Amino acid sequence: MTKTMTISTLVVLDASVDERVVRGLLTEIPGLEVSGFHPSLDRGWAALDESAPDAVVVACEPESEQVLWFLREAARKHPDRPIVVLCHGTPNGLVGHAFEAGAEDLVMLPAGFGETGATAEQLGFAVEKAVARRRGAAATGAAALGSLICVLGPKGGIGKTLTSANLAVALAELRKRVVVVDLDLQFGDVGLSLGLTPQRTIYDLIKSGGSLDAEKLEAFLTTHESGASVLMAPVRPDQAGAITVEFLQEVYALLRSTHDFVVVDTPPGFMPEVIASIDASTHVCMVGTLDSLSLKNTKLGLETLDLMGYESERIAMVLNRADSKVGVTQEDVTAIVGRSADILVPSHRDIARSVNEGKPVVQNRPRSEVARAFRTLAHHYAGKPAAKTSVLKRRRAA
Repeated sequence: MTKTMTISTLVVLDASVDERVVRGLLTEIPGLEVSGFHPSLDRGWAALDESAPDAVVVACEPESEQVLWFLREAARKHPDRPIVVLCHGTPNGLVGHAFEAGAEDLVMLPAGFGETGATAEQLGFAVEKAVARRRGAAATGAAALGSLICVLGPKGGIGKTLTSANLAVALAELRKRVVVVDLDLQFGDVGLSLGLTPQRTIYDLIKSGGSLDAEKLEAFLTTHESGASVLMAPVRPDQAGAITVEFLQEVYALLRSTHDFVVVDTPPGFMPEVIASIDASTHVCMVGTLDSLSLKNTKLGLETLDLMGYESERIAMVLNRADSKVGVTQEDVTAIVGRSADILVPSHRDIARSVNEGKPVVQNRPRSEVARAFRTLAHHYAGKPAAKTSVLKRRRAA
């Protein structure tokens, strides 16, 4: 380990590991600053939640299910803190399981006090390499995060999925790297609207176990002919409960690091997963239709975003079926909602036909007014700078 690099390291021991050997090993590593030394996994887990070390070193026996649990949960909850495993004896199958669980590297513990020199050098190099790799990835990601567009609509049947699918394809036509996340976890239809069969879904991803990285996530995406990708919703409603808010936050961060745009198609309402998506978003696309019930709910949705502290300039309003003759004018829309629509999508039989054919209208009827409206929406977002963080600024209670 280089002398110019000091690394704060949390050390956690499995119950059966000789504490004296580990302490002796650590004293021989220059630049490694032990921020905490915990002789049990439980105490180590609590310390990991309370502190922010650069790295974690876990010393264990070869066959420890408790350590594998620790690795999995630590990698999921604290993905920015690399974990290096110290193992006694012959690791047997631990190597593969440790890496699957989220370990960054594995070093063999010495048999006794007289053999610590070489092991200390290996451990120091492993920790330094792991931290440098994470810091490099974080720096690269921070400089090139894509935009996350949360497509909202407090009422069902207003065309959120239609908007999400056509927006994604229109962005792909602009040679943008785009992925759609189908967040309607019980009845998602993004795949159907794009003519895709759900072979691997977000449920399959969370059940795959182990740590999550960009390469693994990519394997669970389905690619549309336009070049846009989709993270499909579960195929059965009972699978929706497996998707946690914490998991979604991790997925969004990874997708933003590898795509120019992440489009999230949400279900009606402000459920926890929808709020988490708003929290992670850089833009909101509020969808409504030209009827009084939808407009009332659109107004409530905009007011809710305002109460959450979401910046109004990052909210675009799309009005579907905007030319319907239902006795509601554009002036009425402005009066009810408090703002005018940014994009007006007209009614047309081509919309229903494109949905039935599983082909977005921007492809199926590229010269139609509907297609032009969705392309205008895509250009609206393509011309926006990609924010590095969410634009949500929660207001503190007085």
